[in-house]
Amino acid sequence: MNSTGYPFRPYHPGELVKEELECRHISQRQFAHTFGISYTMLNEILNGKRPLSTDFALLLEAALGVDADLLVKMQTSYDMQVARQDKKRSIRLSEIKKLAASLL
Repeated sequence: MNSTGYPFRPYHPGELVKEELECRHISQRQFAHTFGISYTMLNEILNGKRPLSTDFALLLEAALGVDADLLVKMQTSYDMQVARQDKKRSIRLSEIKKLAASLL
């Protein structure tokens, strides 16, 4: 949950691309075939199951006009939000903060 008390779900850049394809009435299969990419890879990115690479962001920029820098920044933000929600990582980082404080 975030500070408003509502559940928070990070927004994967693939969701934006999926919406863009839907708005343009372009099927995932058609897009993948036209640009010589794997349908499975495309589908996994659009459904947030695979990260969006810089190379793929540049392909999307060329094909759809969606800013590659924006997509890469969205991916980084998504990765950080997911990492911050990981309980094991939070515990480990808390331990590291305590150890670092004891050194100072």
